[in-house]
This record gives sequence, C-alpha cells and structure tokens, in this order.
Amino acid sequence: MSGYHLCTEAELIAKLSGDDDAAFTEIYRRFWDKVFAVAFHRLDDQAEAEEVVQDVFFSLWKRRHILDLQYSLNTYLSTAVKYKVINYQSRRYFKGKLIDIEEAAGEVSGVDSTQLWLSERELKQQLDYHIEQLPEKCRLVFKMSREECMSHAEIAQKLEISEKTVEAHITRALKVLKNNLKVEIPIILCLLFK
Repeated sequence: MSGYHLCTEAELIAKLSGDDDAAFTEIYRRFWDKVFAVAFHRLDDQAEAEEVVQDVFFSLWKRRHILDLQYSLNTYLSTAVKYKVINYQSRRYFKGKLIDIEEAAGEVSGVDSTQLWLSERELKQQLDYHIEQLPEKCRLVFKMSREECMSHAEIAQKLEISEKTVEAHITRALKVLKNNLKVEIPIILCLLFK
C-alpha cells in the first residue's frame, strides 16, 4: 500500500494538481461508490450511471491544474455528477426528439424532401451567420453551451465569470437569434420545440 489512503483530501488535491497518478487513483477509489450511487439514483440504469461517473472523473483529471475547491471533494464530485446527469438526460431527450421528428417526417404525406433539405440548409446558414455576428464573449459562451454541451457552471469556471453572466450571455444570444432568423422553419423542425 502506497500510503495515499492516509492522505487528507487537501493533500490528495495538491498531489493531483502535480500530476500524481496515484493521488488520482486514491480519489477514484475513495469516491467512486458515492458518485456512482448519486448517478444511479438519478438515472436508474447501471451502464448510463457508470458512463456518467467516468465522465466526472475524466473531467476531474482534465481540470487538475485549475481545481480550486471551495468545499469538500465529496461535495465537488456530487455536484459534478448531478450536472453531468442533467446534461446526459438533456442529450438523451434531444436524441429522442430527433427520432420522433424523423418518424414524423416519414409519416407526413406531401413533404418535399428536397425543399425540406434546402430549408434546413438555409436555416443553418442563417444561424451560423448570426452566431458569428454576436459579441465575442457572448458568441464564445453560446458555442460552449450549445456546441460543446458544457453546463453553465463549467463555462463559468473555464472563463472565470459568474454563472449569472453565462446565463445572461446565453439569453442575449437566443434573443438575438430569435429576432434575426427570417427563414421559414419546416413543419417537421417545429416538432422539436414542442
């Protein structure tokens, strides 16, 4: 035994920020069961819960150099897993909506698939254009949220701004996009916003 099991959380975090693999292994050993229990309780699926837990620990490793804990490591990991579960459920819901849209597209009679493709393409071009017109910080926050699927907390930590500021940037971006998009949205895409 390496003696890492005797280290305090603060000592483990200090060693982790110094790229100590053994410290990371000890943190994983100490907290895996607790983090898994939180994920499993919320997802009720063992494979999904394990995937979320792996994401949380991978994220911890990636952030080891910038980790600045205000509370205990247990609190940090519990909060992180809750955010990951929410993101995971959101993506799962969105994928379900896309499947519903694809099924609806197959059932709607008289839909011109070429026209649908052109409308979607035009919408995408307009969306990309208007996103690029956003102020730099607003555009960066919006892309991190929508393209990288980062939570408000993750964006706030990475950009060293408050979560309220992140929320304000996203709200502003959505308002600008809603006001500027002039394309007619195909009926199939409208199902996504139900």
